[in-house]
Amino acid sequence: MLDITRQPGEDGTIFVQSGGSYEKGKTISFPRITLSVEHYGRMARLLAKKVPVEVEVNMEAQFYDDDDKAYDTLAEIPGTDPKLKEQLVMLGGHMDSWHAGEGATDNGVGVVVAMEAVRLLKKLGVQPRRTIRVALWSGEEEGLLGSRGYVKNHFGGRPENTNPKYKDMPPFLRPPGGPLQLKPEQKLVSAYFNLDNGAGKVRGVYLQGNAQVAPIFQKWIEPFRDLGMTTLTMRNTGSTDHISFDAVGIPAFQFIQDPLDYGTITHHSNQDVYEHVRADDLKQAVVIMACFVYNAAMRDEMMPRKPIRPEEFQPPPESESGAEKKGEPAPPPANPVNPAKPLPSGEQQPPTP
Repeated sequence: MLDITRQPGEDGTIFVQSGGSYEKGKTISFPRITLSVEHYGRMARLLAKKVPVEVEVNMEAQFYDDDDKAYDTLAEIPGTDPKLKEQLVMLGGHMDSWHAGEGATDNGVGVVVAMEAVRLLKKLGVQPRRTIRVALWSGEEEGLLGSRGYVKNHFGGRPENTNPKYKDMPPFLRPPGGPLQLKPEQKLVSAYFNLDNGAGKVRGVYLQGNAQVAPIFQKWIEPFRDLGMTTLTMRNTGSTDHISFDAVGIPAFQFIQDPLDYGTITHHSNQDVYEHVRADDLKQAVVIMACFVYNAAMRDEMMPRKPIRPEEFQPPPESESGAEKKGEPAPPPANPVNPAKPLPSGEQQPPTP
């Protein structure tokens, strides 16, 4: 099957995502090739005029099933305060990416920022009161699998729904199977900080509805106003690894970033490459990440938490598969006959080559 790239693909930008189940033994669907709007549109226009189209394809694919696990990578700077060193401040990004590009902006930059922030703190010789733990997640793109698995193993979670009617759905898309069950380690995590909205400068923080942290973060961002960080918003943002922590009552935050060309060119596309990374923007993000983590590790108190009622059911963490980051509505269907005019919702696309 020849498939058109999703919007806003143009000028040779191709957005490529899932092609079948990642689970071993699951049936793989028929071969599918994603084309640029321009190439697909030419074939569609010819077909609309009853002109035969012939396509020659050389496709090679290989499935690797010798190891069906994904692996998180963790490291830490031990805490030094005898009363606080068992507590954690965490930061991270995800290592996995989609196959059309290099994963530079999603989320190589998040990994770089997390690693460099910890390296910077280590180089400065800081002695954090709490332990600082950096986590580089795997399986984020398939449903936050790395961070969700880590949180479930160490901090808690909700039972998996085993209702037969959901058996063909991935566990992260099923409604929860019971109330939240917390583990003792959950109370030891002060905060988690995440960077996964592209390669742009940090402009602020999504507070995830946690009003109590606003005055704390307001003081923390003051030194960075001349670097462009000025915004705190109560809004939630989803589709990345802080959601796994937020779901079990741990204060967890994603930074607000300049969008640059993330949503229009690089996100899950063949243009997600090194050339779309700006070194100066990453340096700004590193300094901010390092300072937020250090400040959280040095406070007398842990970060304030939102109320959580374990007996109440919560929706499962949002997956990035099939959903744009930040919960933005899906764009209208592409119109390959006239890419400048997207199809109204519900309207059929032209014939598929």
